[in-house]
Amino acid sequence: MTGKVFLVGAGPGDPELLTLKAVKALQVADVVLVDDLVNDAILEHCQQARVVNVGKRGGCQSTPQNFINRMLIALAEQGQKVVRLKGGDPFLFGRGGEEMLALRNAGIDCEVISGVTSGIAVPASMGIPLTHRAYTHGVTMLTGHTQDGDQLDWNSLVASKTTLVIYMGIKKVSEIVRNLLAAGMEHDMPTIAIQHGTLDTERHVSAPLAMLPLAVHQEKLQSPAIIVIGNVVRLASNNKLLATLEVAA
Repeated sequence: MTGKVFLVGAGPGDPELLTLKAVKALQVADVVLVDDLVNDAILEHCQQARVVNVGKRGGCQSTPQNFINRMLIALAEQGQKVVRLKGGDPFLFGRGGEEMLALRNAGIDCEVISGVTSGIAVPASMGIPLTHRAYTHGVTMLTGHTQDGDQLDWNSLVASKTTLVIYMGIKKVSEIVRNLLAAGMEHDMPTIAIQHGTLDTERHVSAPLAMLPLAVHQEKLQSPAIIVIGNVVRLASNNKLLATLEVAA
């Protein structure tokens, strides 16, 4: 009898942000393949399962994606219930789509359980709404680490006037800022870089866009971190430059 694979999002770090559906999947799992960024406290929900670490982090030794795909298929073919546990959401820069296609092509039953992504939860924990009708009409989530070094369309990103949330961009913050400025973004656009968001170890720096690389360097921020760029950063609960809002009736 063929088993089943659950692609589960573990959320941004705080174990209390795990969904009930994710907990239920963990409680019935035979095997859990877990990423590095998953909080160890979450594994308390699957003490009956065999836990296999298959971490994938930039700049570190990583488990090859093809190996993970083959392991998921092999375990399911043995009739086991398998949870692939990922930080954040499996379909947002988590390679969940690649794993889903591999499982689908192998005829393996696969269920996706969404997680709260750090790009939403981390700014929210600091009082930053990614959208606000007085500031922006939308939000764009992007990665600072593209496959094969492909360049993003910086002109379109600036022209969109949306809040930018950048994953995996802390190591390339100077390049990112340089490209945004060259594309016409204001030098004093509010920004914030946040490391270990939603956790007790959270650290951050807030600065005008042109000063962000220096601020990140001085604070020695490292991955995992996100960068938020846009006027909504003014609303951060610890920001002394809170804007005066005119809220429509």
